Amino acid sequence: MTTRPDYTTARREAGFHWSVDSAQGALREITGTPIREFNLNPEACIEAYRRGRPLIRDMFGEDVGLPGLGTPAVSYGHVNCLGSELLFPEGGEVAHTHIYGSLEEGLRALAEPVDFGTAGRAPFFLDFRAHMQRAFPGESVHFSFGSEGPITSAYELRGEGFFTDVLDDPPLARRFLRAVVDSVLDFHRWTCSLEGAEPISPHGAGLCDDLSSLIPPRLWRDFVVASWGQYFDGMTTGSRYAHVENLTRDHLPYLEEAGLAHYDPSISPKLTPRLVAEHCRVPFLWRLESFHCREMSVPEVEDFVYQAVADGANAVTLSVAETMCNPERATQVQAFIRAGKEAKRLFDEGVSRAEIGERVSPEGRQKLWECWCGYAGPKSSRGGHR
Repeated sequence: MTTRPDYTTARREAGFHWSVDSAQGALREITGTPIREFNLNPEACIEAYRRGRPLIRDMFGEDVGLPGLGTPAVSYGHVNCLGSELLFPEGGEVAHTHIYGSLEEGLRALAEPVDFGTAGRAPFFLDFRAHMQRAFPGESVHFSFGSEGPITSAYELRGEGFFTDVLDDPPLARRFLRAVVDSVLDFHRWTCSLEGAEPISPHGAGLCDDLSSLIPPRLWRDFVVASWGQYFDGMTTGSRYAHVENLTRDHLPYLEEAGLAHYDPSISPKLTPRLVAEHCRVPFLWRLESFHCREMSVPEVEDFVYQAVADGANAVTLSVAETMCNPERATQVQAFIRAGKEAKRLFDEGVSRAEIGERVSPEGRQKLWECWCGYAGPKSSRGGHR
């Protein structure tokens, strides 16, 4: 049974950390590898890793984590094995089709057993992984043919209709969602068998469930919190982590009900670090994305770090992805690292969040957060969360 965090002390105990990593998109950009080739041609993927990792290291330095060795990131592996078609467009990310025309159809289909190892594109990507293992002997190759969280998986299978199903027939929608989570857990147990891992981790587990943001807050307890509980009970006896985009202030209290130890808001235009800190006690990070950097100067990148700390974030993170493998973005990445290290030093020495916030320029205070890249949430006071 998972131990619920003590939210009276959780954020203080979490402290402050920073991180910068790089993703498969950076490998593709820095080596000039088309995304469709990377996703479908093992030799192209292998060459991108072989050439790209040293190039990323040379451009960004030792403080930037390299992309983990793995097959192409396909988040729809689970639903593909259930019958959803994977689509690999030229120049674009992988997409998928919706396959259930009704909740009843979905329940009938989900009751059928699935041999994940022979279903959908699984054999193709298992063979892809074998190619990579031969190319990189002695290194572990992650099988990145994955699954999403409960609500997102329900959408992947049922389409937009699921978001009216929860209003039109809540009991049947809950039954369908429970069946979806059971299937996700079956898929998880299969992928664990490939890696030689125990299906229930004593350490912790995470989920990505961006589409849960489309469930109204008043329905979160019945649909999101309940399905997350089922998911995590089948994944871990340890800590629970969630990445959810596009939440609003009224969703935030339910993160505590879900027992989260850490929350990643990712891209959530209606939130700011201050709002998250004021409306839930779950430790959280604040993320700088590649598209943000297009609108920012080097001093503003540093301001981003210090203001996030001042307003309550327990971590700041940046991932080097597409559009970032060039000298201008590399300079911004170094500014982020520089500010992250300094903020960490100050925080660990006992300097208050308010004092760290004094490092933010007047221009940065104006931009962060009311003028922040499309922020559309309620106005809040300038005072930071302490």
